[in-house]
Amino acid sequence: MPMRADSRLHTVSFGQVLSGLRAGGPLGLMERTGQQAQGAPARLDLGAFRPLLVTHPDHVRHVLRDRGENYRRGAMMWKPLGRLTGLGIAGEGPRWQASRGLWCKGLSGRSAHAAVEATAPSIAGAVTDLEQRVAAGATVDAVAEMTRIVLRIVNPVFFGSRIPQSQCDRLAAAVTVAFGSLLWRMALPFVPLAVPMPGDRAFGRATRTVNEILLPLIRRARRTPRSGTDLMSLLLGGRDAEGRPLSDEHIAQDVVALFVAGSESSALTLTWLWVALQEHPGVVAELRREADDVLAGGPPRREHVRELVLTRRVLAEVCRLYTVAWAVPRTAAAEDVIGGVRVPAGTTLVLSPYLTHRLPEFWEHPLRFDPDRFTEERVRNRHPLAYLPFGDGPHQCVGQSFFLQEAALVVATMLTRFHIAVAGRVVPRASVALRPRDRVGLVLTPRR
Repeated sequence: MPMRADSRLHTVSFGQVLSGLRAGGPLGLMERTGQQAQGAPARLDLGAFRPLLVTHPDHVRHVLRDRGENYRRGAMMWKPLGRLTGLGIAGEGPRWQASRGLWCKGLSGRSAHAAVEATAPSIAGAVTDLEQRVAAGATVDAVAEMTRIVLRIVNPVFFGSRIPQSQCDRLAAAVTVAFGSLLWRMALPFVPLAVPMPGDRAFGRATRTVNEILLPLIRRARRTPRSGTDLMSLLLGGRDAEGRPLSDEHIAQDVVALFVAGSESSALTLTWLWVALQEHPGVVAELRREADDVLAGGPPRREHVRELVLTRRVLAEVCRLYTVAWAVPRTAAAEDVIGGVRVPAGTTLVLSPYLTHRLPEFWEHPLRFDPDRFTEERVRNRHPLAYLPFGDGPHQCVGQSFFLQEAALVVATMLTRFHIAVAGRVVPRASVALRPRDRVGLVLTPRR
C-alpha cells in the first residue's frame, strides 16, 4: 500500500541509532530509517538531540513552500557553516536577500546562458589539458580532475579571471578541507564552539587559507574596479539592505558559498556520473554516439546543450541517486503539524532529498539507474516535490541551470576524447556533501 502523507510518526530509539551507526555510519542509518518509515515522519533519538526526519514530498512541500516562513535555517548545519560562509547567501533575512538578488542576476536565466557561452572554450581547454597530461590507460583521481576542469570553467564566471588558476586550485582545496571537517559539528550542534571537537583544527587552518587568498583579492579588486558580469564584480558593486556597499568579509563569505555550490558540488556530481555509468556500458555507448553526433568533432558550444537530450537525462538520474546535498536541516519557529505529527517550536527537521529520491511510491525500482525517468511525460506526471536535488522554495539553488548546461558539455566533451572506466568499487559516505569514501580512480584511454 502506498504511504499516505498523514502517516504516523516512526521512531528510531537511541539503541537503534547506535546500532545503525555502527553497522553503516550516518548514511547507512538514514537509508535504513527511510526504508522503514516509507515517507512517514521519523524521530531519531540521539539523546539530547531528537531531530525529525522528513522525506514525503507532501511534507517537504509543507516545510519548503506552504509554511516556509516557519522553517528556518537552524543550528544543525548553518551554525557550523556560518563560521566560513557567514550570513549572506548562506543565511536568512536582509543580508541573504541582498546576496541572493546578486546571485540570481549572475547565474540564472539569460545570465546563465551567457556564462555557459563564455565558458565553453574553457571546457574544451580543460579537457585538452587533461588529454595532454595523462598517458593512455593512466588512472587519475576522479574528484581532483573533475574539480580541476570545473575550476577552469568557474574562474571567469566567479572571479572574472582575476585570480591565477593555481590560487583558484588552492582555494578550492582549502574549502574542501573546511567543509569535510564539519561532520561532528553538524551531528552535535548543541556543543559550544569553545569545546574542542574532531575537525576543528583542520577547519581553522583551512579558513585561514581561504581568508589569506580572498581578502587581498577583494581589496585589489576594489582599488581597480572594472565593469563586468562576473559574480565578484556584481558583489563588489552590490548593496546591503541599508544601501551600503557589501563588506569585504561579506563578499569573501559569499564567494566561499559560491565555491561549494559551483565547484565542489559540480565536481562531485560529475564523479558520481562516471561511477554510475561504470555498470551501464549500453548507456555509455548511447551517450558517446550522441556526443559524437552533436559535437561533430568540434569544440562544445552552448547551443549543443539543447541537443544533448540523453546526456541531460543521465545527469538528472545521477543527481537523483547521488544527491550531493543529501540532507538539509530546518528549525521550526512555531508549533506546527506535519502529516498528523505535532512539531513543537524549536524542533530540528532534517529533509533528505537522498531518501525522498528512494521512495517506491514515487520511483519505481528506486535503486535502479534509469535515465528514462526524466522523459518529459514522466517528469510532468510526477509529484513536483519528489525530485529536489537543488532544493526548493526561496532557498532553491540559483545556479542549477548553469550547472546542468556546463555539466552536459563537460560530459559530452570527455566522451568524445576518452574511453572512461572506474577502478574498483566506490562507496558513498555522508559528510556535509555526499562524497566517495575513498579515492575514485578514473582510467582514461584517449580515443585518438
